Amino acid sequence: MKPIIVLGSGLAGYSVIRELRKLNTSVPITLITRDSGDYYSKPMLSNAFAQGKDAASLIITPASAMAKQLDITLLAHTEIRTISRLDKKLDTSSGELEYDKLIMALGADPVRITLQGNAADAVLSVNDLTDYTRFRDALAGVKSVAIMGGGLIGCEFANDLATAGFEVTVIDPARYPLANLMSEEAGQQLLKPLTELGVTWRFGCAVKSVDSLATGYALTLTDGSNMQSDLVLSAVGLRPRLQLAREVGLAVNRGIVVDGKLRTSDESIYALGDCAEYEHGVMPYVLPIMQSARTLAKVLNGEDATVNFPAMPVVVKTPSHPIALLPVARDAIGDWQVLSSGAGIKMGFFDNQARMTGFVVTGEFAGERNEMVKKLAASWHD
Repeated sequence: MKPIIVLGSGLAGYSVIRELRKLNTSVPITLITRDSGDYYSKPMLSNAFAQGKDAASLIITPASAMAKQLDITLLAHTEIRTISRLDKKLDTSSGELEYDKLIMALGADPVRITLQGNAADAVLSVNDLTDYTRFRDALAGVKSVAIMGGGLIGCEFANDLATAGFEVTVIDPARYPLANLMSEEAGQQLLKPLTELGVTWRFGCAVKSVDSLATGYALTLTDGSNMQSDLVLSAVGLRPRLQLAREVGLAVNRGIVVDGKLRTSDESIYALGDCAEYEHGVMPYVLPIMQSARTLAKVLNGEDATVNFPAMPVVVKTPSHPIALLPVARDAIGDWQVLSSGAGIKMGFFDNQARMTGFVVTGEFAGERNEMVKKLAASWHD
């Protein structure tokens, strides 16, 4: 019996295996990963330093224990060379393998902006345990950190590093933090708490070049200004891993295109997680991954299931000013409205029929995200 083969040992890969094992304990499953296969929480990478956690302490379950627990064959440190869709075979660095169904849970890579300067390659990014180890080691003896990007990951790192005592500067082309996810009124709420922690904000510009100094780096910004920093971290976003899918002729757009059953353009190949593009776009968050994994497990078990994404708030891990939000599309038609304000803000995004399609709650209101989900649902039934 040919196995189901899963490519990728992140949350998406392990979650679909775990969900499938709840339904079927006998189907053979092989997990192939280019890293160690240890199970850990990737979202923890951006707020682990201040807690004194190294890479080893972030591992929840070692790879060997995951393989035993889930009764799977695990091939770690294995690269995929080619996929032969016609005869359903993989050529890997661990040998040739046949599959019945193939699951792409490949994840995403950090976006790397082209920079000038002789130290452009010294800019770090953190996307896995290996990156985190390198970053943590680089922080030894460092006093200041420049963060490229004021989005979700950039703000989480800023909060974490400032809490740990570093002088942090966040550089972003927008006018306020988290500009791609929420309103300016909500974004402004984050400025004061993080500033009080020691974060300096440089909005309306980006890093143009990075050059080495005797100690640290000289940064030239696109507005013509200059600054110095002991270390530079890029947190400007993630890009789905599409190369393998492109090479084998699968339909791709921003992600690997899938239907409601998580099928790609090849009926034997499925995709989920950060590498996948669903009907409503790429959804690089924990809750959509879990929802997709449950649906795909049913499909792989022969059930008739279609993925359905309910309202799934995103929690921003900025303890100095907690935030939860339900993003709206960039081209969404409607307006943000303030519902409450104080030591934080509560806002809803309403379309032209007065239906709530998104929200943000910050500070003292951050714990009301479930109530906001209910309020959103109610606005669609009024």
